[in-house]
Amino acid sequence: MSKSVTLLDIAKICNTSNVTVSKALANKKGVSEELRMKIKKTAEEMGYVGPKTSLGRDNKLVGVLIPDRFMNPNGSFYWALYNDLVREFGKNGYFCLIETLSGAYEESLVMPKLLSEEKVTSLVSLGQLKEEYVEKLRENISPLLLLDYYTTDTDIDCVITNGYGGAYDLATYLIRYGHKKIGFIGTVRSTTSIFDRYMGYMKALIEHGLDVRKDWVIDDRDENGSIELVFPEEMPTAFVCNCDETALKAIRKLDEMGLRVPEDISIVGYDNYLISDISKPSITTVNVDSVQMASEAVRCLTDKIANSSKAPEKITISGRIIEKESVRDLNA
Repeated sequence: MSKSVTLLDIAKICNTSNVTVSKALANKKGVSEELRMKIKKTAEEMGYVGPKTSLGRDNKLVGVLIPDRFMNPNGSFYWALYNDLVREFGKNGYFCLIETLSGAYEESLVMPKLLSEEKVTSLVSLGQLKEEYVEKLRENISPLLLLDYYTTDTDIDCVITNGYGGAYDLATYLIRYGHKKIGFIGTVRSTTSIFDRYMGYMKALIEHGLDVRKDWVIDDRDENGSIELVFPEEMPTAFVCNCDETALKAIRKLDEMGLRVPEDISIVGYDNYLISDISKPSITTVNVDSVQMASEAVRCLTDKIANSSKAPEKITISGRIIEKESVRDLNA
């Protein structure tokens, strides 16, 4: 009997998915009896050896998949969130195995080694992936949880921040401080979180009768990651940035252009990540409780592990504005 045979090998022969094969071999619901018998027979003929009850094979090893474009070597909000995940899973007797996903794998719909080598039995996808890739993940593993983004498919558990409300509050905060010319920095359709934050920013401006100018909406990334910021000739008095990393990048770029923050232009960010404090000036931002996000993700995923028929959840974590030094009060 060969130990090299995987669920993926069986799935290919039976023209089905890893998840279906796993359910059939474990005698779980959701598989027709005819297909179950075919899968079991194929597995036996191929010499498949089922998972042992050692570490990870009794649902105690959880995979965390992160696109490499989000993994800044100098640290990022996702690194902090991953560390919180590890701690929260540890409290519940689970262990995490991380894999960074290349853009080439995502584009070609190549499954991560966490799945192709059957290293984990559940997965947290941290950071936006293309919907086609998410669908492929769902075909190959269950349970699956999306963290800090969602898709149009409402059947997948997810934990997100209230980006819409947070960015609305930030823009309203700037308006309250006398700003009437406000831009937005973030590639709007790059992720669902940036899109939601842009929509919140736009709602605040429209409600107050202010212009939403296309030339004041600035891209900060492409499909490969961060890009150079290009500012317009005519500048607003303030920018809402989709995250603190982009806010810091904006402050440095404006400094190169001879513009001071907040004296010439005000900047606000999102996440309340470490760099919002070490930035000069420190960045007014929305605090995202990464511990609460991680805790809800762990609760949601472990509930699904215990009960695979549990209805999917979309959990939204709200934040609050943390005032620092990057906003000028024009009313004064």
